[in-house]
Amino acid sequence: MIALYWDLDGTLLLTGRAGLYAYEDAVLEVAGKQMDFSELKTAGMTDAGVAYLVLQEAGVEPTEELAERVLRSYERRLPEVLPRRKGRVLDGVREVLEDLEGRDDVRSFLLTGNTPDGARAKLSHYDLWHFFEGRDGAFCIDHGPRTDIARRAVALAPDAEERYVIGDTPADIEAGKAIDARTIAVAAGWHTREELEEHDPWVVLDRIPEPAEFRRLIGLD
Repeated sequence: MIALYWDLDGTLLLTGRAGLYAYEDAVLEVAGKQMDFSELKTAGMTDAGVAYLVLQEAGVEPTEELAERVLRSYERRLPEVLPRRKGRVLDGVREVLEDLEGRDDVRSFLLTGNTPDGARAKLSHYDLWHFFEGRDGAFCIDHGPRTDIARRAVALAPDAEERYVIGDTPADIEAGKAIDARTIAVAAGWHTREELEEHDPWVVLDRIPEPAEFRRLIGLD
């Protein structure tokens, strides 16, 4: 069986940076600071890392307790913010997920820096959640690095003969290497092909390919 571990933001979809607007509301609620995070660079970070970052940007000493409060407020606000931003499912994603659905020789899991509730809100809004619903995923559930999330992902498919991590940032490539997975880097998010190639992934793509080509890439055909 082949295990596919999908990153979310910049790989499956773009939200028009809705998450940062939800963080603005969260920081206002928790710290009383009115902030503009629209230009904040967060690609590859976990939600916990972003919570620490936005508190620092607001001039507040970040603590784990404050970061947790920011995360819970962010999760509550995200479903309200998503419809106000113009995002989209990235090219090729829906077609590949539909093509692989129901096969017993490949399974798709999430390996994401999003919290479980944050991931569900985004995927539900863009009608992708049903591809992952009912399956465990590897999420940001504490304040550890993305490589810790990747190591938890291995336990989701312990009998996998091949593992692929699909993501759009150097952090995804690092996570894949940490679990001896083949890393498929997709230059459809925040990093260019050249930037991704510097981190020596297994392959770099400009987008998720058509289903037949994707199956060939991971050895299904």
